[in-house]
Amino acid sequence: MSYPGYRCMDTNIILTFTGADRIGIVEEVTRLLLNRGSNVEVSHMAHLASEFAILMLVSLPSEQLAGLETDLQSLIAQGYKVTTTRTKQTDAHAHPGWRPYQIAVRGADQEGIVHEIARIMREQGINIEFMDMHVAQAPVSGSPLFNMKGVVAVPPSLAGQSWETALIAVGNRLNVDVTVTPA
Repeated sequence: MSYPGYRCMDTNIILTFTGADRIGIVEEVTRLLLNRGSNVEVSHMAHLASEFAILMLVSLPSEQLAGLETDLQSLIAQGYKVTTTRTKQTDAHAHPGWRPYQIAVRGADQEGIVHEIARIMREQGINIEFMDMHVAQAPVSGSPLFNMKGVVAVPPSLAGQSWETALIAVGNRLNVDVTVTPA
């Protein structure tokens, strides 16, 4: 069934953007996307030191892709780094039977926390779906505290096994709290 004014969004791209932070940059990027009939499916944006970064999954009609890439040249001319990468549509059945879990890590900041958590995930065959981390100052002491939250997909072959034990052991070794809960 077709609807008046509806266009099939048959192309998906990952758009990355980095550069000097300034007021209005998100409006400018999203205006370029909107002008090409694009839809932002997922977006993560962050102010990092003096820079700004955008990571987006964008859907658009395939006939608009070349024009969008031309439009994005205006941002590149301003000194921003912009990439587009074509991707397939998300397949909800890509990992049948895999279970989502939330992982939280909190403790004194130190080098190697992210690497050690990622290493355990790789060794166990667990896919990292999302991960967000930051360092904040402890309220009383002002010491740097590491905070990480993420979602992972665990294969059915690990059901009933103690893959969480390996994460908690790394947390104990690094003196950080690791919490794993079904998502």
